[in-house]
Amino acid sequence: MSLEGLDPSILAPAFVAGLVVLSTHIPLGHEVLRRGIIFIDIAVAQIAGLGVIIAYTLGWDEHGIEAQVAAVISALLGAWILSRLEKRYSEYQEALIGTSFILAATAGILLLANNPHGGDHLKELLVGQILWVQWGQLLYSAIISIIVLVVWVRFRGRVGSAGFYTLFAIAITVSVQLVGVYLVFASLIVPALSTISCPLGSGFRRSVIIGVIGYASGLMLSALLDLPSGAVIVWMIAVTAVVMHAILPCRQSHTSKVQQ
Repeated sequence: MSLEGLDPSILAPAFVAGLVVLSTHIPLGHEVLRRGIIFIDIAVAQIAGLGVIIAYTLGWDEHGIEAQVAAVISALLGAWILSRLEKRYSEYQEALIGTSFILAATAGILLLANNPHGGDHLKELLVGQILWVQWGQLLYSAIISIIVLVVWVRFRGRVGSAGFYTLFAIAITVSVQLVGVYLVFASLIVPALSTISCPLGSGFRRSVIIGVIGYASGLMLSALLDLPSGAVIVWMIAVTAVVMHAILPCRQSHTSKVQQ
């Protein structure tokens, strides 16, 4: 264990990246649970990642504008396909989402099969490189996330299924390039799942607390123990959710009790 890893110049942008991700993933996570499409985020994130891999195999800078465009187009295309499938085969939606994920994941493996650095690129896509996030990258990501959040909050009742999938794809594309597929899934599902029995307002507040504590404690613990930050943060989000649910269980409102 070493205190040298607690470098604010590294941990501060990484923590802000977590806040940017949480800003869209907490409200969208509650909507995902409401719709019962739990694995949509990991599928769309993997599809966005496939766009980055395609850009890389074409010789483009994986952190450049071409890769960004490829990721957005891939995610939007994947979201559009999933929204169409939801309309026609709603009873099989979760299975179709899972199939989409595995197809995108294996396509990425095939594209990188003959690349000597393919394993490193796949690891970066899944676990992420949150500690390498730069302030300039955060500014762009924050602007996009704020736009997505404002549109969702103000027009949630009017965007429909296609609008939800579009906003979701944009948010996921931003997030997966900041923190990786695993943290995208954890940020979206774990806080929302742990507060699913809470009234809506307090559920959102609890989700924010869980996410913030999870990212902060995960970053510090990974720095102290010299462990992969993305994986540690995933665990700390989960641990924080379990502890909060145990010591501060949600109190159902009087209305909820009457309805039961």
